[in-house]
Amino acid sequence: MKEVKVNAASLISLAGWLALCFAAAWLGSAFTRPSLAGWYSGLAKPSWNPPDKIFAPLWLILYAMMAIAAWQVCKHEDRPAVAVAIGFFVIQLMLNVLWSIFFFHWRQPGSAFAEICLLWCAILATLLFFAKLDRVATELLIPYFLWVSFAAVLNFAIWRKNA
Repeated sequence: MKEVKVNAASLISLAGWLALCFAAAWLGSAFTRPSLAGWYSGLAKPSWNPPDKIFAPLWLILYAMMAIAAWQVCKHEDRPAVAVAIGFFVIQLMLNVLWSIFFFHWRQPGSAFAEICLLWCAILATLLFFAKLDRVATELLIPYFLWVSFAAVLNFAIWRKNA
């Protein structure tokens, strides 16, 4: 079994990734919260729409897993491969926040669906680049990829029901 070395620099790196991912979470929620009680609650949704109360805890877990995955990848010595993988990670993180802007702030489910398709592709690319470097990091991103896949289908259904 490979020994994991954790030192101060590694812990600072982890804290940085947690801060970045939770900053993205906070920013996305800042665009989301004002539309929840009025606009979003009034939308027609499919019967399989999850209860609202599960979204925040689920996203907190996913953002923590994303941060740990990025931290894992950054520990690898293949710096050019790490740079590409982390580049895609940052792109998907920005697209994640942008989806909240399209869907909740601008109240454009159709545009949000197009945007979440880009997000899905960026997460897939991130997964593929992470897979070249670290199995654990890849496994940590799979729940996020699956959730965004579900969210894309849900976004589409809400868009069509309210068009």
